[in-house]
Amino acid sequence: MDPVKNKVDFSNLLPFVKTKELLQRLTNLTSNNNLLSPESGSIRRNKYLNECFKKWQDEWYSLLPSKASDSTIQTSDDRERAATNWLIQLFNTLFAAQKVVLVRSEGEPEYFPAQNNEPARIAFAHGFFASALHELSHWCIAGDARRRLPDFGYWYAPDGRSVAQQQAFERVEIKPQALECLFTLACGRSFQVSQDNLFATFDTSSSTFENDVYRQVEEYIAKPHTLPRDAKVLLHALLTVCATGDANDGTWA
Repeated sequence: MDPVKNKVDFSNLLPFVKTKELLQRLTNLTSNNNLLSPESGSIRRNKYLNECFKKWQDEWYSLLPSKASDSTIQTSDDRERAATNWLIQLFNTLFAAQKVVLVRSEGEPEYFPAQNNEPARIAFAHGFFASALHELSHWCIAGDARRRLPDFGYWYAPDGRSVAQQQAFERVEIKPQALECLFTLACGRSFQVSQDNLFATFDTSSSTFENDVYRQVEEYIAKPHTLPRDAKVLLHALLTVCATGDANDGTWA
């Protein structure tokens, strides 16, 4: 599907008032359920995380296009790499207790479960920030059983899928892409869905996928308690770091 034909505007889903409300509700959820520091020594870890949050906020603020001209990060490619470095550090710190790391892939994205005392790896495509958020969304959706399987146990049909394959793809992608949308908006970036079938040989104009994703995002915002456990933690962190205080002084294209 040609992205130019995308008629759904996701940017209106998280205006300032809703952002603050969602952040407060997520703060209550993560605190009440002890999601941020379930392990022993949580007081010490919470202090450490608070220090990390401040550092991540300062770093993110320096990466905004409005500030990058004042730094050594001059090009969009430099900012993209710096942003992915930032996201890798944030995720790997937040979820260190779960023995999982976010890593760059030179090729296509892939998930590798933990084995031989090595942590699980979420490899995102070609170092792209958007790909990282997409793969993190799939990790958040996957339960403990699927996280023990390569690529979460999913079979992926490449571009050029049949009508039936495309419909199946879109059904399982609604929630992951809704999470990706929330993570993306929390970072102040624009979002559009990916139907991932550019070479389709059939008419895709009747697809309701974009609207389905939009409605799922609306539901998550209205009912954040329905978010997957780790999505609550990650979204809370991204909103705290990127959408509060001076760090919300600019947006990405």
